[in-house]
Amino acid sequence: MLPRFVLARSISKGFTLLELLVVLVIIGLLAGYVAPRYFAQVGKAEVKTAHAQIDALDKALDQYRLDVGHYPSNEQGLAALFENTGNESKWQGPYLKKAVPLDPWGRSYIYRQPGEHGEFDLFSYGKDGQPGGEDENADIGNW
Repeated sequence: MLPRFVLARSISKGFTLLELLVVLVIIGLLAGYVAPRYFAQVGKAEVKTAHAQIDALDKALDQYRLDVGHYPSNEQGLAALFENTGNESKWQGPYLKKAVPLDPWGRSYIYRQPGEHGEFDLFSYGKDGQPGGEDENADIGNW
């Protein structure tokens, strides 16, 4: 049997610097593999959210038109869906439960009446906030 002080020295009480560095490298590799895939999904989710919001606003605009007889003017804008901005006598809103949302990138949706693609255009310029673009930067509209 070994003396007690010899056994105490042979039992490890913690991690060595090398073991910690190996663990940090493994965590770094995993993060480098997972993070790009995760952030790509976030971008796709923002685009889907914009499509859903535009669809909901499109339906609210149609309901407004059914009640009032015309779409809101450019001056009234989308605010006419939440409050009677044009003092319309046939307005039966609000047509939205909450105020008009911003797009997923924090900018207001663009509303034009008459539109180039239909009776009205409702769109967002996407992540970059500029006309055109591809993927997440592409324009998202009701056309």
